[in-house]
Amino acid sequence: MIKVTEAQANEDFSLDLKFSDGRQKRFDVKPYLDYEVFKPLKDLNYFKRIKIAFGTVQWTDEQDISPDTLYLESKEILKDEAVPGRVKNANLEA
Repeated sequence: MIKVTEAQANEDFSLDLKFSDGRQKRFDVKPYLDYEVFKPLKDLNYFKRIKIAFGTVQWTDEQDISPDTLYLESKEILKDEAVPGRVKNANLEA
């Protein structure tokens, strides 16, 4: 199973992600923001409070998106587009 190993939340409500296979991709969260469970993510300050848990991105109220969804629906990031300052996998439970 592919897991998220690094993540950064961006100002445009996208996530820059690095996966366990080494690929770097960008996931657009905007289409999900109208779903009830994800409405709190419309607050950019809250959106940026991410952590890596159980191989995926998780927010402080435990909203998450399946790592498979993140992988399959994201777009490859070219090396010159990569953004430094990512949250690295600190999950000891996975």
